Amino acid sequence: MARTIWKGALSFGLVNIPVGLYPATSDKSIHFNQFEEGTSDRIRYKKVNERTGEEVAQDQIVRGFDLGGGEYVIMTDEELESAEPKKSRQVEITDFVDQQDIDPVYFRSSYYLAPEGAGADKAYALLRQAMAESDRVAIATLVMRNKEYLVAIRPEGDALALHTMYFSDEVRQPGQDLPELPEENEVSDRELSMAQLLIESMQNDWDPARYHDTHREKVEALIEEKRQGHEIVLQAPPEQPAKVVDLMEALNASIAAAAGTGAKAPTGGTGGSTRTSSSKRAAPAKKAAKSAKAAKQPARAKPAAARRKAS
Repeated sequence: MARTIWKGALSFGLVNIPVGLYPATSDKSIHFNQFEEGTSDRIRYKKVNERTGEEVAQDQIVRGFDLGGGEYVIMTDEELESAEPKKSRQVEITDFVDQQDIDPVYFRSSYYLAPEGAGADKAYALLRQAMAESDRVAIATLVMRNKEYLVAIRPEGDALALHTMYFSDEVRQPGQDLPELPEENEVSDRELSMAQLLIESMQNDWDPARYHDTHREKVEALIEEKRQGHEIVLQAPPEQPAKVVDLMEALNASIAAAAGTGAKAPTGGTGGSTRTSSSKRAAPAKKAAKSAKAAKQPARAKPAAARRKAS
């Protein structure tokens, strides 16, 4: 049973709904403790003065902001507390927006909101159903653990999901922050058409159960082998030489492979079978095979107007 990490109220207009906040995900990463080799002695970390090498007590540690060039502004806990957001148990909705207008890059962590106490169920159900039918996402702010969060709230099945979000100045703009991004005119119409056919031939329904953390599964298997006293034989995988492949050749080969199987199995961290509908796959496969054959013929020049339309 999930445990609440925050309790308060969700409000829109004059409607107030007592709610609890629950984690929507769980970290399945494998964590290890550290030991000195050949012993059962745990390794612990200490906070030490880098100049003297002596351990420093927690109550003697203050925080400093790096100004660069070896300069720091030292801040006490009391000074930082003066800037903390006012403690609040209220999640006040300020806007309802179209979910498609929110770029997924803004989302941080996911939680569920559940009604708390008598009388909250009806108002909770009303808000969830009204949001679902209007296809809108609520935008609000939440103060939790002395930090203010921008949040998006949306209907998720029978519940309301809450996503903490980055503020706009925390999201990098790729055109400004990433060097040497290619321009659209660097690909030809023929290459673009082939890539679109490859994407079409690899279409599938989203099923999260098909994807697995294969690295974690292998580590768990190794742990179980050692727990049972078995010796682990280490075999380094053979190095594959880098192969430079022509782009059109790679597209042709990929489409031909997809056409031969009728579907493309997911790669990298996947598991389970691929559910494929023959009626959905047959048309893309035939189309891909035909296009692969056509792509081997010399490309015909398009009229200037057609090229402009395609770009």
